[in-house]
Amino acid sequence: MAKFMPLRDAVAENLHDGDAVAFEGFTHLIPHAAAHEAIRQGFKDLTLIRMTPDVIYDQMVGMGMAKKLVFSYIGNPGVGLLRRCRDSVENGYPRSVEIEEHSHAGMANAYEAGASGLPFAVFRGYRGAGLAEVNPNIRSVTCPFTGEKLAAIPSVRPDVTFIHAQKADKQGNVLVEGIIGIQKEAVLAAKRAVVTVEEVVDNFDDVHPNCCVLPQWTIAAIAEVPGGAHPSYAHGYYVRDNATYLEWDKIAADRDGFAEWMKVNVLEAGPEVFAERVKGLRS
Repeated sequence: MAKFMPLRDAVAENLHDGDAVAFEGFTHLIPHAAAHEAIRQGFKDLTLIRMTPDVIYDQMVGMGMAKKLVFSYIGNPGVGLLRRCRDSVENGYPRSVEIEEHSHAGMANAYEAGASGLPFAVFRGYRGAGLAEVNPNIRSVTCPFTGEKLAAIPSVRPDVTFIHAQKADKQGNVLVEGIIGIQKEAVLAAKRAVVTVEEVVDNFDDVHPNCCVLPQWTIAAIAEVPGGAHPSYAHGYYVRDNATYLEWDKIAADRDGFAEWMKVNVLEAGPEVFAERVKGLRS
């Protein structure tokens, strides 16, 4: 059953050194505030799992928190490289990381298999692709009914998943609207799930018919963090801060500049700053 608590406590209770952890949100509702709290608490040796690692994983890798990345496409959306990730992979700075790369379809199927309690995912894919040459976890199976050769990869089952959402009701149910991505499956696949939300409400009135509601029994902890997805967007609350993504490319290009930015904007800041950052972005 979901417990309401400050973000600091939610992260401390549910994330541990050495965990496999997913911070999910596909362009929309990326849990930046939760990732920043994990950075402040200084966790180590994490396996970071995510479709499209972006700025938050660049920051976590740059702070030396990751030992492995499991991902599909790694980059700063709409901008280019993740420079701290590249420095880690190519130069071992601040530490080397192991990488396991998949396609978007592969990651989505792996989360789905994890949410279903299955050991691996089977799907059509990777035909003619070179990923299997560098990723030993991409294998194949033969369908016992048709004889068709299919791709097989391990399911994704994080120790803990973090997501951001629009609302939680006072019973601990969580409402996600807009582009949902893989958040639902990432929550159901995990041993524990932590959700930051824009607000806590009495009930979910006037919601879109295609919304997703995560029942309280799927969630370990909920923290109310307005603006907690910035610089990504929260449908119905604020738009994407494109300028921040462009700025990040320059910040991350320099090791010392990155360290200073993280000191001022993450290590010495708290989750309350996120509400201030989205004031001019309200939709």
